[in-house]
This record gives sequence, structure tokens and C-alpha cells, in this order.
Amino acid sequence: MARETVFNRRLNRHRDELKWLYCELYEGGAEYFEELCRIMEQRGRERDAKLKRLDKKREENPEWYKGNDMVGMMMYTDAFAGNLKGVKKKLDYIEECGVRCLHLMPLLDSPEVDNDGGYAVSDFTRVKKSLGTMEDLKDLADECHRRDISVCLDFVMNHTSQEHEWAVRARAGEQEYRDRYFFFDNWDIPSQYEKTCPQVFPTTAPGNFTWLEDAQQYVMTTFYPYQWDLNYRNPRVFNLMADNLLNLANHGVDILRIDAVPYIWKELGTSCRNLPQVHSIVRMLRMICEVVCPGILLLGEVVMEPAKVVPYFGTVEKPECHMLYNVTTMASIWHTVATGNVSLLRHQMDVINSLPREYVFLNYLRCHDDIGWGLEYAWLKQENIEEVPHKKFLNAYFTGNWPGSMARGELYNDDPASGDARLCGTTASLCGLEGALDQQDKAAADRAVDCDLMLHACMMTLSGIPMLYSGDEIGQLNDYSYKENPAKAADSRYVHRGQFRWRTAANRGRKGTAQYRLFHGISFLEELRKTYRVFLNAAAVRTSDTHDPALLCLVRELDGQKLTAVFNFSGERKTAWIDEPGSCTDLLSGETLEGRNVPMPPYGVRWMLYNE
Repeated sequence: MARETVFNRRLNRHRDELKWLYCELYEGGAEYFEELCRIMEQRGRERDAKLKRLDKKREENPEWYKGNDMVGMMMYTDAFAGNLKGVKKKLDYIEECGVRCLHLMPLLDSPEVDNDGGYAVSDFTRVKKSLGTMEDLKDLADECHRRDISVCLDFVMNHTSQEHEWAVRARAGEQEYRDRYFFFDNWDIPSQYEKTCPQVFPTTAPGNFTWLEDAQQYVMTTFYPYQWDLNYRNPRVFNLMADNLLNLANHGVDILRIDAVPYIWKELGTSCRNLPQVHSIVRMLRMICEVVCPGILLLGEVVMEPAKVVPYFGTVEKPECHMLYNVTTMASIWHTVATGNVSLLRHQMDVINSLPREYVFLNYLRCHDDIGWGLEYAWLKQENIEEVPHKKFLNAYFTGNWPGSMARGELYNDDPASGDARLCGTTASLCGLEGALDQQDKAAADRAVDCDLMLHACMMTLSGIPMLYSGDEIGQLNDYSYKENPAKAADSRYVHRGQFRWRTAANRGRKGTAQYRLFHGISFLEELRKTYRVFLNAAAVRTSDTHDPALLCLVRELDGQKLTAVFNFSGERKTAWIDEPGSCTDLLSGETLEGRNVPMPPYGVRWMLYNE
């Protein structure tokens, strides 16, 4: 009898469910399913010995990514170090930052213009030439693995660039490739889609279809006209995209961030968002990875409040994504900075804390994208906050156009008709450091750093994985040079995507500078977080009354260890009238305190660990 291979053992464990889901999605698709199995087997054979050893190690410890020492950092390769080889040379600095998960923003081949920051991919098998090669990516991943750093990369599933080979051949009239997208001879069917399918960018890219004059066809373009939506009703599309994903995994990528995952299945008469078929696709991808490369994690980009993103975790028996972004909390934190009122943030913490502790969220203050003010306005109405006026207030506050605000941000997708807009800016600039330095106001600059550190402490108190944005650890300010580049000038998101300031980073060794305070302050938070088990995802977390609208209190408890964390979202001295009795040591200041009537400095933080 032939010896069962590791691949066959893994495939046999999932084959029945995988085939059932596949053939349910693609009626009569048995032939394509066998093609998928051949792709999986081939990629399994190609996976090198080092990665297979890593797979085995992670299979034996499936919760390897849930440790309280896990800290991530997202960065643009070119902005940070020029290219992939440059990033490899800077790994000592990345380690100094305490990073154990490196998220490299989109780096696959994309056009010089019309690339949406790399999210319009023209070749899933090549790195953008200016950034290096696939071999460079693998070399970097190998060195990261040697240092116990995981590599995360975006996998743009919903669409390709119009310059992708498939799109070029489709535009030229080849039916096989047109079937990989959504092509229509006239406006009849697109007009039906438009009745139920919302617009993503109604101001800058209205509608969901683009007319191709040369092809005399409409093509579906949910995001931008140069990003053509893939047709996952075609099994060949699924198979080839799964193959692209496995190829990236075989180049050492540990975490694949599935971009815009709710959009990947289109159905006439629906919103084309969050359809059941999406979950079938993500579940199949999860099983495919567990067969070929079980050390890989799937990170879903689902931009909704935590309670609504939960389905993308799947179930205990049939899991989908390993991790999801905590998008709404990020926006709510900035709302809290502007209003000085923690009620919405506390409400959302209560929702998140009620979810199963197995769920892992990525928490962050800033990322490559804008801040969308998709807050819970139905809930905010009880505080007499209306959506449109509040969005205008938030944008005025964070662009420095509100009395007393030192924040410096820029609007994105500003719609004069509706008054709606999103916001861009680095963490430090939104906290007021840029404005304070412009006005040479040292006291205001110190307050901005205090606020910045308080927000990072808040993020690191949440269950899940804290994700830093490259440059935030040194208080990098907005970079307005993008306005001088015609390819970027219309996109204000580049204000926080500027070149990493290595000269500024050198100040992290100079006491008294903002860079020193931020870098060492964040490092201290990371060190404490990985020292105490109470920060593990398994901890029970709840909020506690402070009897002050500007103060948030989170209580974490695990295995007899208790930590009470208090955050002051105002620039005034406060007292947290909490009732969490017991003698505590503030891990940040070293003070011994009682868990009642806790004094809080402006933008202050307490991490109070109860003495045994």
C-alpha cells in the first residue's frame, strides 16, 4: 500500500467539504475542482523545506500568533527603505521597534499611474520593478523568519488593473478573458445593478461601471475605472486567484490580507456586499491554505463595526479568517479625541468585549488609508449628535479649523453637496504636534506627545494585535510634498504616506525630543504588554464607570491577575471615580495607588496592576 503523503492527509481531511462548497458554488464544476486539486498539489510540491518546517511548527501550536508579544507594523517599502533589499538592511531597526509582524503595503506589479496606491495589480506573480523581485521578497521573508518576524502582504482579490494581461486580452475581444470580468454590450443590465449596488466613491469615481470606447462595452468597476472587478462566478477565476495566493505563500508570506473581501461576489438585485457566496469563497481559501501551507494566516479587510464583521471569522467548526481589522474602534478613538467624551468608545468596547475571546482583531490608530467617519450615528442620536453636522465638526477639528484645535489633517473625497468627507493625516499631526511646532508652543507640543502616547496605550490595552504605522513611533508629521507630484497630487492620502525620516528617527536617542519620548514610551508599553499575561487575548475584559465623560476605564483579568487601565481623553487634570478596590502598582509611573479616586494628569494613562 502506498504511503500516505502529508499533502494527501491534509487534503483528505478537507476534501469532502471543499468539493461540496465548490460544486455548490459552481454547478457542474467537478472538472474545475480537479484542476484546483492539481494546482494545490503542485504548489505543495514547490513549497521549500524551511517553510514546511515552519508549517509543522505552527500546526503544533495553532495559536502562535495570539501571544502578548505580537506587535505589528505596516509600511510602504519604497517610503521606508527604497526597495525590498533596503528593508532587509533595516531589520535591526524594525526589531528595535519591537515588531514581530511586518505588513508590507502593496508591492506587486502595478501601473505607474492609476494604481490606487498599489491596489490595482497588473501582475500577481511579479514585484513592482522599482521595489525588487520575487526573489528579493523571499530573501526578506527568510531573514524575517530567522528573526521570528512574520511577513504580511495584501492580496487584492476583488479586481485587477486594466493593464493586467487578462484585462488587456478582454479589451481586445477575447471571450475567455471577458468572462473573467463583467462585460456588457449596453446599459440595460448595468442600470439594474446600479439600482441596488451602492457607490464606493460617489464623488471621485461615481457609479459601478465604466464605458470602454475602444471596446464598445461596459465593464464593472466598483472602486475606480482602472480597477476591473473579477467575476468569481467563473470557476477559472477562483482557481487562478487561489494559485496566485499559494504562490505568494511559497515566497514566504505568512499573512495574506484579503483586500475588500465583502465585495468579491456580485449578484444582480443585491447590494453586491457580504453575500453568502463570499463566505463560501473565504472558507475554501482557508481550507486550501490548511492543505498546502497551514502556517499561513488570512486577514480579512472588512470595513464594518465589530459586531457585523464577526461572520467573517466563520465558526469554530468551519473557520474563515484568522484575524479581522478593528476599523470602527479606530474611527471612534479619533471621535473621542475631538469630543473629549468616551461614551461611544465605551459602548463599542462593551460590544467587542462580549465577543468570543477566540476572535482576534488587529487594532490600530492610523493606517495607509483615510479615516472614514462611519460611526454608530443611530446610537449617537441619544446624545443629540446628528450625522452630517458631526462629520463637519470632526473634519473641522482635525484640519485645525475649530477653535482651540492644534490638529493638522487634510480632507479626502470631500463632497461639497452632501458635506461628507473623510480625513487624512499622521497620528502625531492629528494629535497636534505639527500645529504646536509650527506655533513654537512647547507646552502644546508636550501635550500632543502625551495624547499620542495615551492613544497608543489605549490601543495596546485592547485584546488582539496592536499594529503600528511606520513613522508613528517617531512622531512623523504630515508630508505635503505629494502635492508636487502630478501622479499623487489629487490623492490627499499621500499626506501620511511620506518618506520615512531617518534623520528624525536619529532623535530617538536624544533625551528631551518628541522622538525620544514617543519611541521609548511606545517601546516601554510593548515591553510591559509582553511581560504580563493579563494582556493575553484570553483575558476577560470589561469597562468600568469613571463618572467623568472624558475618562475611559478598561479592566482586564486572567488567572488571578487584574489590571485596571484608565485613559484621560482631555487636556485637563481629572479624577477617575472608579470602584475597583485594592492596592495597585501603576506599571507606567511606579506609583502605588488604590483602585478608587485615581488622579489623572492631562492626556494621562494608568496601567494599574493589583498587588497580590
